[in-house]
Amino acid sequence: MSSTPAPEAAEERGETPVPFTADDYRARLARAAESAADAGLAGVIVAPGPDLVYLTGYQPTAITERLTALVVAPGREPVLVVPTLEAPDAEKAAGAAALTLRDWTDGKDPYAVTAPLLDAGGRFGVSDNAWAMHLLGLQKALPGTSYVSLTEALPMLRGVKDAHELARIAAAGAAADRAYGEILKVRFAGRRETDVAADLAALLLRFGHSQVDFTVVGSGPNGANPHHEAGDRVIERGDMVVLDFGGLKHGYGSDTTRTVHVGEPTDEERRVHDLVREAQQAGFEAVRPGVACQEVDRVARKVITDAGYGEYFIHRTGHGIGVTTHEPPYMIEGEELPIVPGMCFSIEPGVYLPGRFGVRIEDIVTATEDGAGHRFNNTPHEMALVD
Repeated sequence: MSSTPAPEAAEERGETPVPFTADDYRARLARAAESAADAGLAGVIVAPGPDLVYLTGYQPTAITERLTALVVAPGREPVLVVPTLEAPDAEKAAGAAALTLRDWTDGKDPYAVTAPLLDAGGRFGVSDNAWAMHLLGLQKALPGTSYVSLTEALPMLRGVKDAHELARIAAAGAAADRAYGEILKVRFAGRRETDVAADLAALLLRFGHSQVDFTVVGSGPNGANPHHEAGDRVIERGDMVVLDFGGLKHGYGSDTTRTVHVGEPTDEERRVHDLVREAQQAGFEAVRPGVACQEVDRVARKVITDAGYGEYFIHRTGHGIGVTTHEPPYMIEGEELPIVPGMCFSIEPGVYLPGRFGVRIEDIVTATEDGAGHRFNNTPHEMALVD
């Protein structure tokens, strides 16, 4: 937040982020229970995945058919149900002291172990990546229960980041910026998209990412596909090239896009790039607490539509980021959720001309307590020329 030292400072000093403690996880679990109650839920059921990591610090080494489930209910101690053979690893999780572990052995019914933790007639939020077989097993054990996805019921469960989370996102963004600075030095012309994508992945890892989620390299006409998967097309002089890349560092996401040009661009290519840059800046300037998420989309989209390219802006303006690279909130028409300090999300308008080229510019930003937006990506928005 603006009232604290800039989150980049620790990264610049080469320090690792402050570790999350059991108290941090205890506070998250309490907020989850309170949010569930506010939403009219009897509780939440969390399967292995990003929600479980966020709430407990626990990530099973392998996700199998054996049931692992965190049950968080208002007025009750949170309980993590785990297979006995995985209990030693669960006990080592950073948030283990903030909850009760209950294990079950092979040959026993895991749903019989879990059912007593649930209100037999309750409605529960369930993490989106829960296995159908486990949800159906719970329904069979407790026919009076009903379920709703956490994204629908509690979209902001992980949406507002504290200072330590912001520091991790800042570190991830700074690493992605360094990767971009280095990729501008490599040769593009005469190389395949996959070659440049491999360079980007190696750079993200070199600058501290533990996981690379995507390296989009869309050259020439391939740039008109927003999620083009780098292929064997050989990049040529005269190509516009969309570079969209990110992953996880210190457990939190990076995601940035810049569009470069191999050699000198045409007047139209410059004009479209300048238009997208203007739209991205307009979206950023719309970021402030209390503004509906859809307003960021409206402002950015209006710039492109007014210039006559509205039909070529074919996706939402942004998405949230945290322990995953895509999560709520979404900057899209119809999303009336107000922006609050600590929300982190992308602003990434684009123009995609089929069969010709595409342009996208993306930063991760947050809203601050003083009412201004703050960028976590700070590389130049101007079109870079590469060889």
